[in-house]
Amino acid sequence: MKKTIQILLATLLISCNAKKELSYEQMNTSKKQSMEAFNDAKYGMFIHWGLYAIPGGIWKGKKMEELKGPKVAEWIQFGAEIPRAEYAQLATQFNPTQFDADAIAKLAKDAGMKYLVVTSKHHDGFAMYDSKVSQYDIVDASPYKKDVVKQLYDACKKQGIDFGLYYSHNIDWMDGNDCGYTELVKTGLEMNEKAKRKAGANMWDPSPNTFTEYLNNKAYPQVNEILTKFPDLKTLWYDMGHFVTPEQSLKFYKIAYDKQPKMLVNSRVGNGLGDFDIPGDNVIPQNHLEITKPWQTVGTTNNSWGYNSYDHDWKSVKELLFWLTEIVSKGGNYMLNIGPDATGHVPDESVNNLLEVGKWLKLNGEAIYNTRKWKITHEGPTNIEMKGTHDRANKGDFKFQFSPQDFWFTQKENHLFVMALEYATAPVVIKSLTKENAGKIKKVSQLGNLSAVQWKQTTNGLEVTLDQKNSNVNGYALKIEFSEKLK
Repeated sequence: MKKTIQILLATLLISCNAKKELSYEQMNTSKKQSMEAFNDAKYGMFIHWGLYAIPGGIWKGKKMEELKGPKVAEWIQFGAEIPRAEYAQLATQFNPTQFDADAIAKLAKDAGMKYLVVTSKHHDGFAMYDSKVSQYDIVDASPYKKDVVKQLYDACKKQGIDFGLYYSHNIDWMDGNDCGYTELVKTGLEMNEKAKRKAGANMWDPSPNTFTEYLNNKAYPQVNEILTKFPDLKTLWYDMGHFVTPEQSLKFYKIAYDKQPKMLVNSRVGNGLGDFDIPGDNVIPQNHLEITKPWQTVGTTNNSWGYNSYDHDWKSVKELLFWLTEIVSKGGNYMLNIGPDATGHVPDESVNNLLEVGKWLKLNGEAIYNTRKWKITHEGPTNIEMKGTHDRANKGDFKFQFSPQDFWFTQKENHLFVMALEYATAPVVIKSLTKENAGKIKKVSQLGNLSAVQWKQTTNGLEVTLDQKNSNVNGYALKIEFSEKLK
């Protein structure tokens, strides 16, 4: 009996060691099922929330646009170069008594979102959960005394919303020294352009410890902590890995794998690692075929991630639908951010617009969820490029207007879906759907509409006449069945 137990223990030890010695490629390859589920989900909610909601983009009378660095509210400490001790005083004021985790989880569900990711710790180093690694958290340092992340985790479980966490692993303006800039220089490794510019590094009031000490005493332990405290996460969203070495990136990836091997890690873990790519903040990739991994565009409902008290440039329902259809037609995933204010209230404009998108998805969601990109993503005269968070605002009074001849495509098995953001009062021709290009069409129906659609397939494409009794200002979607395999 004793010998049998020894053999079992030895086998277990070998198995554990083998798991630890897996290469990145082996770990990444083992997540194919999770990647398929990620590609099915298509649409989720991002939440940036922390102490930065208190100043709301204004520090001592100066707005973000008057400060250095990114003009987004969660970067206020960096922009105003606020000393660590002074910024930490915000924690004593943080008491979000209007925060309602159940309401936010229900909002995500009613908006048609399939998952939610919230900031467990952003660049300011303040944890929004009850951390035993650091006292600089919402339970120990604020009068609120409640674990925000745990509340959202439980609420999402009730609503059937998948859950993920954001964790700023590289940048920590409270405890991360200069975020690794000095140590990276000493290694002699070639730095990316953002690292060369010291992007995000605390050079005004760095903590007295070294960056390596920060990793060993805070970052690695906190990642272990959140992955233990919150099981069954779908994604771990690292950010700004500009100063971490390949070895450090791999360690952050392996910690995640060892704790939750089915969970996906984003590419911002750094150094080419990660299970899914992020083309950029508020960026829709033009060359989506060059992206080899599953990918996700993250976007804002106005022009900031954290709450900005004076930014009222809200994306309209039509614009949000454009982002969703454009991204999904290219095979991507859209995670749309909300930024609650310091009381925990979600701006009404965000709520109302998300609910309208949810209504559209109730009718047309079959064309979005569980689909894949077709050989053609968009047909029509309107071409809109989105190249970053402030690109949209810089376009001035640019309007998101589309024609009845603008169509986006997705596919699922033997069906093709065609989405339009403008309802057509006259017959339309979808030129991409000739028999030669797509195959012989067997049936055409309009999602959410029981009335028959008048259609015919010609050498010019698919001609469709819509039911005018049930028109929708936000467009429609067609479901098209083919006689044979879709080309």
